[in-house]
Amino acid sequence: MSISIDPPPEHHEPLVPDRVKVSPALEVSKRPNPFQRVAHLWQYRELIGNLTRKELKVKYKNSILGFAWSLLNPLMYLVVFSLVFNIISDVHVPYYGIFFLSGLLAWNFFSAGLGSGTSSIVQNAQLVTKVWFPREALVLASVFTALVHFFLQSIVLLAALLVFRRMPDPTYIPVFLLALVVIMLLGTALAVGLSAVNVYLRDTQHLLEVVLLAWFWLSAIAYPYGSIVTHLNNTRYAGKEWILNLNPMITVVIAFQRTLYNPDYSNKEEAAVLPNHPMSWYLTYLSIDAVVAIVLLFGALALFSRLEDNFAEAI
Repeated sequence: MSISIDPPPEHHEPLVPDRVKVSPALEVSKRPNPFQRVAHLWQYRELIGNLTRKELKVKYKNSILGFAWSLLNPLMYLVVFSLVFNIISDVHVPYYGIFFLSGLLAWNFFSAGLGSGTSSIVQNAQLVTKVWFPREALVLASVFTALVHFFLQSIVLLAALLVFRRMPDPTYIPVFLLALVVIMLLGTALAVGLSAVNVYLRDTQHLLEVVLLAWFWLSAIAYPYGSIVTHLNNTRYAGKEWILNLNPMITVVIAFQRTLYNPDYSNKEEAAVLPNHPMSWYLTYLSIDAVVAIVLLFGALALFSRLEDNFAEAI
């Protein structure tokens, strides 16, 4: 008896159907590049606005004073530092309150946005693990929340300017605006990168607090920048003021002070607070800081893209 064997079929259907053909949504997507991530954030701009409003509401929920707490923070700093530097120490700056608040505004915006942005992914673990959206939106919401507090705290400085009848320098408004942009870019760049690292290394947010404390004292906020320049010129680094501006926050702080404090250079004491640099000097250094911050931002987005795949498991 002969046994006939049929030839094998030319084409075998796979035992497991192609997931992509069944549902294209199951296709493994490639990591978006930084430009695509920026485009995604623009598409989700309404979500960023909603997250910002949520943060503002949650921060002062069930609080009697509410947003007034934003005003008390710079007032307390003002009282403490005025006592230390105007009474206890030998540092004398005319209208110290206005000088100090001018720099403190810039610093509070930067440190608040960076601090809350770094911990934003971890603190919103429920959203990250349940709903898909550009995770960087949480970081941006933290930065925009800090921007709202910046404008609220500006009320304290405006009141001080009215009381002491001092006017900001209107010709330096472009310098002030560029400095504000630098804070936004630099704070966002560092927050995006550190927020991703913080998911895996929770010590990041605690280490940042220590770094920000040291950074504050290195940024000529509570003491005049002019005294640092004078000291530098008495060393072998005389004429190399650019070394100080390697710290981008120094440039930002003195740009705020030059615009808002607006020293009277006919007054010897006020002239010693800030060197009488032309506007082009400020614009040059701030432009360099802005370019560096943009490069850091795209690098942070690339790092965020590499680390976000396992956010849900790590959180």
